[in-house]
Amino acid sequence: MDDLAGFLRTRRARVDPAAVDIPTDGRRRVAGLRREEVAHLSGVSVDYYVRLEQGRATQPSEQVLDALARVLGLDETERGHLYRLARQRRRRAKAPGGRVRPELLRVLSLVTDAPALVMDHRMDVVAGNRLAGLLYGRPIPGLNTARHIFLEETERGLYADWDTCTLDVVGHLRLAAGKYPDDRRLASLIGELAMGSERFRRLWARADVRARTHGRKAYRHPLVGLLEFHQENFALPDASGMEMLVLAAAPGGPTEDALRLLAGLDAGQGAGPVAGGGAPTPQRSTADSRSAPSVVSAVASSEYRT
Repeated sequence: MDDLAGFLRTRRARVDPAAVDIPTDGRRRVAGLRREEVAHLSGVSVDYYVRLEQGRATQPSEQVLDALARVLGLDETERGHLYRLARQRRRRAKAPGGRVRPELLRVLSLVTDAPALVMDHRMDVVAGNRLAGLLYGRPIPGLNTARHIFLEETERGLYADWDTCTLDVVGHLRLAAGKYPDDRRLASLIGELAMGSERFRRLWARADVRARTHGRKAYRHPLVGLLEFHQENFALPDASGMEMLVLAAAPGGPTEDALRLLAGLDAGQGAGPVAGGGAPTPQRSTADSRSAPSVVSAVASSEYRT
């Protein structure tokens, strides 16, 4: 499936015709806007817009993209994603990589009262402090949070807001796929998730994109119960594509007390951060990473079966 074409189709389907002053009646058979309606509202020819949705038109102008973003009601994240998809044929960004800098590990070691971790665009956790390991109840090296949510934890698992978390994860991976369409490890991961989770396939077919942002995160820990955090994300000022995530508990609240209890249950362990050495994806994928297809086509055959 052409990335740009699929994104346009899904965005068109969610626009309410009444919101753009298009009258409707009971004979309307399509969800959202028709192709010719998008073309008219955007000021482009119907033929050209049809070719965009069929993946046959290349390099649309900035004016056309601006008009489409306006008509389709795209937010800032979706608008940026649209522009990246439209420019992929000109230049394709190389997926970032590399190990965690020792200086960053020292910063992680300073965070002692909150779970803190470093995650890359594939949602591999490449480093984490002691509380992060206790929160997840498993070693940090090799942890991929997308795989953890869809294939290892269910609605009754660690994530108290599992449904919302799955929406966020798929949106993050869609955004990463738009940035790095030739990332074979990312394609392999997406293919594995698509084959292992019906919910992932259904959400992926929606083509929603989401940026990581701050906000509430809740976990249901098997030892200390409900943990409610405020998550802050910090993009690292380098070309690694990594972010540091810190989960802060409200001072004097039950989550702060529960974290102290959790830390005390494992008081014999060291307090230093643990790095995953680049956190290579564990070899559980059903797709050979050396011959993985493009990121979106890795799941295209699955999304049309749902």
